[in-house]
Amino acid sequence: MNTLIAVIVIFGLLVFIHEWGHLIFAKRAGILCREFAIGFGPKIFSFKKNETVYTIRLLPLGGFVRMAGEDPEMVHIKPGYEIGLLFNGSGKVNRLIINNKSKHPDCKIIQVEKIDLEHDLIVQGYVDDNEGLTTYHIDEKGEYVYDEQATQIAPYDRQFGSKTVGQRAAAIFAGPLMNFVLAVVVLMAYAMIAGMPVDEPVVGDVTDDGAAIEAGLESGDRIVSIDGQFVDTWEEMTSIIQANPNETLQFEVEREGELFDVSMTTQEREGPEEEELGVIGVTAPMERNFGGAILFGFTQTYEYTVLIFEALGMLITGQFSLDHLAGPVGIYNYTGEVAAMGILVLFQWAAILSVNLGIINLLPLPALDGGRLIFIGLEAVRGKPIDPQKEGLVHFVGFALLMLLMLVVTWNDINKFFM
Repeated sequence: MNTLIAVIVIFGLLVFIHEWGHLIFAKRAGILCREFAIGFGPKIFSFKKNETVYTIRLLPLGGFVRMAGEDPEMVHIKPGYEIGLLFNGSGKVNRLIINNKSKHPDCKIIQVEKIDLEHDLIVQGYVDDNEGLTTYHIDEKGEYVYDEQATQIAPYDRQFGSKTVGQRAAAIFAGPLMNFVLAVVVLMAYAMIAGMPVDEPVVGDVTDDGAAIEAGLESGDRIVSIDGQFVDTWEEMTSIIQANPNETLQFEVEREGELFDVSMTTQEREGPEEEELGVIGVTAPMERNFGGAILFGFTQTYEYTVLIFEALGMLITGQFSLDHLAGPVGIYNYTGEVAAMGILVLFQWAAILSVNLGIINLLPLPALDGGRLIFIGLEAVRGKPIDPQKEGLVHFVGFALLMLLMLVVTWNDINKFFM
């Protein structure tokens, strides 16, 4: 249950902040955003605020912001169609009833001769044979109703394609950007709660089973020198200790202004590259301050970014197998393991996942934000947009391939449980 809660909270937050970035920048550009969704598939919960429907959907595998103009309108009204018109107080059409007109007895029925819902915002038609052609003006926030579902019309200046290259690129880039911002904020919170390591040769804490506690070291002791070699930083101190596993070293220690000598035999611990490292059982000193937390948030996010790019490079060059990739099942399992280590480790894990989501979405692959930015960039170079049908086909194929990759990775995750 703890794993499930952790996954829901973390993934919900990552998807929400990503899609919220798209939504905010799209709205600032004047784009009509029809829906803000967390998840895919059938709706579980929804409500409408202003022009946007906010929904939670059944499959928690992502989310989307549906912007007007990105997809063709679902309803096309052609000459000869009969539709119903409802008017607002200023005499403009605020609702076009496409079918089930009998459920709207107050509407005026016309036979459409011409309709423009993008530029002129007019509908022309005949009420009956005795009246001539009449022009009706449509409210820019009017709606059409089909199967009793109201959808706001999207004048051209409210559509995604009407905006400048810069505005569209900002609306697309904002999603991944917000994932990096989230990582910085989460890591800042982590630093304020847990503290940040200080690069001084001072004992922060002493473990229960190391050489340091046997030698009588205490929190706050400063290591002045090791085997006669003076040390000024935590890194200098640890590098000497790590380079001498199972060796007896002489430490000069300062405590409350007084110096004393103590000898300690280092213990062995396996390092990240399977080499043996010396340890004495002490942790670095920690400090908490707002300025340092801000710096920690940015520097740690940068380090995570570099590590993820290095892993991607290894994947491309074949040094990293697809078998090592984790899909939803694998990430669920890892999140459970991290949650068992405590809330602070979960903070770091959430930041890593957020950076990872931002980077993956910026890859120049069809159906991802990076692929959409490539098409916007090509438009900027060519001076005209790519054929929407061709772009849509590329994104469709890309999405299908991504789903295939997801299935392969998920299958690998499931197989790992039986190995």
